[in-house]
Amino acid sequence: MDDYAPLSLTVPEPSGRPGEDADFSHVDIGEAGKMPRPSIDLGAEESRPFTTGLIRVLDMDGKAHGAWAETVTPEAKRKGLETMIRARAFDSRMMKAQRQGKTSFYIQCLGEEAIAAGHQLALRKGDMNFPSYRQVGILLSQDYPVRLLMNQIYSNEGDPLKGRQLPIMYSSKEHGFFTISGNLATQWPQAVGWAMASAIKGDTKICAAWIGDGATAEGDWHTGMVFAGVYKPPVILNIVNNQWAISSFQGIAGGLGATFASRGLGYGIPGLRVDGNDFLAVHAAAQWAAERARRNLGPVLIEYLSYRKGAHSTSDDPSAYRPKDEAEKWPLGDPIDRLKQHMIVAGELTEAEFDDLSGNAETEMREAEQEAEAIGLVSEGNGASTKHMFTDVYAEMPGRLKEQRQKAGF
Repeated sequence: MDDYAPLSLTVPEPSGRPGEDADFSHVDIGEAGKMPRPSIDLGAEESRPFTTGLIRVLDMDGKAHGAWAETVTPEAKRKGLETMIRARAFDSRMMKAQRQGKTSFYIQCLGEEAIAAGHQLALRKGDMNFPSYRQVGILLSQDYPVRLLMNQIYSNEGDPLKGRQLPIMYSSKEHGFFTISGNLATQWPQAVGWAMASAIKGDTKICAAWIGDGATAEGDWHTGMVFAGVYKPPVILNIVNNQWAISSFQGIAGGLGATFASRGLGYGIPGLRVDGNDFLAVHAAAQWAAERARRNLGPVLIEYLSYRKGAHSTSDDPSAYRPKDEAEKWPLGDPIDRLKQHMIVAGELTEAEFDDLSGNAETEMREAEQEAEAIGLVSEGNGASTKHMFTDVYAEMPGRLKEQRQKAGF
């Protein structure tokens, strides 16, 4: 008779559950300015320290430190702050609209605004993003019309997608924003494929893939990593680690065993781990990765460490699976507050100017909502619900075939 005990599985558990105090003692945020800025030809194995440490520029007093800070201009900070403020005002307005029954559901990017804004300001026109749910800042930073976002959410007659997508699943080729998919991991290999096509054509455009910590557990993520590691296309691979998928914490996707940034090393892809609530760190890292891609030096995997302050969506109740005080105890603070504080300390912003930016954003969202609500819904009127069903779906029938069909009585 042997002495083996019964086998069992290891099921990771978060540091806190409802009714318990939030605990982020396991999150080592390091020291602002400590991580150096490496050469853009950084190799995978050389990048190991950058995948376990944390690239931070701003300390919690708003002061900037280190070499990464040197590439971020005052103009980029101002545009980034404006974009983040507008994104939060947009979220607030659309959350209220959903609660009022004006749309079926909504997903906000509360607490993650610096990531999309800082990233997009490092790209050029013609570059492409394959985004997930919380990157509306990519469009807002390019001044995409807010009313069009709202029209798409409401699926009204002004919806540029003509009712063919769910709310918040925007799309704009002109703005380098590939349509969002509900199956989020599918964006990853598609982004790698787009970048491969750009290289095959000898183009100069680069691509960015987006995924959350939870979706890295999907097979599509592995597929994209294999192709990126083998063919080394001009793609920036962004993982937004906001600690929680829809109801499972990042440990279920393997986030406790190793950092998400370090996963790229096994595929031969260098990685960076970045403070996602520090606009300066995000923008500097995105600039570095974009320059690397444009120099044909291959992909880089960036893990942005952040926190989902709100619910996963309006269909989700986070109080059912995480501590009530967790958002307040997140050690990396709020991205808007941190950039505001830095710019005031640096003499690049006043409280009055910040209030003006906030007021202007509120006015912009209110007026855009009024415009969107004044447009009739596709479902109104006799037969209007099928108005766009067959438009822009099929190619124009060749004239000869059309004549044959008419003669046959079709």
